Amino acid sequence: MSMPQLPPEISAAIPDLIETHAQMVARALLALPIAAALGGVLAFRPRRRSTPPRSASVIETQIVLAIVGAVVMLVVGSNLARAFGIVGVASLIRYRARVDDPKDAVVMLATLSVGLASGVELYGLALFATAFILAVLWVVESFEPEQRKRFDLKIVGHDPVSLRPDVEAILRRANVQYELRSAGAKDLTYEAELPFASRTDRIATAILQLHPGNETEVTWEEKKRK
Repeated sequence: MSMPQLPPEISAAIPDLIETHAQMVARALLALPIAAALGGVLAFRPRRRSTPPRSASVIETQIVLAIVGAVVMLVVGSNLARAFGIVGVASLIRYRARVDDPKDAVVMLATLSVGLASGVELYGLALFATAFILAVLWVVESFEPEQRKRFDLKIVGHDPVSLRPDVEAILRRANVQYELRSAGAKDLTYEAELPFASRTDRIATAILQLHPGNETEVTWEEKKRK
């Protein structure tokens, strides 16, 4: 069975199309790493003593945002119609849900940029930009500190102060960062930060087993991040 023949005008256009896409990917190979490097220079600029510490997620966002800007400009090029099209598409976007991680917002812009590249048939650029942004996110996120959940831990029972050394030993074994807030005749209160993978029920069970006959209560109250 013979393969269907393409029309002559399409066959003639294929080499030019391949060359155009190859040139665009070659430009991206230079532009995106430079954008990432310069964005990193700004994101990791020396911090003055009077300024607050920078969030890892904000640093990562700044780097990826520089790459997204380069992708968008590669898509636009000198095409005025594309520039107006991008402005029009951007004006339609209304994302009202709260975004806890700034990287999530910038990845939305990244998906928009590769979608624009695909829409104007710059498929090679879209593929390379997607792979490059994924690689950059993987690298920068590997330096991100472990995310934790915050709780108020309250232990109520008879003479809870006597339990304190054992309770804190359990918290340390569970990789819980804690700070004692109050120690009274009837309760202990801690501010605790747990890795996301940790389970509060297992830690509570371990605390309750310290004195099985004692009427001890363990309460976890999660604190929402502002």
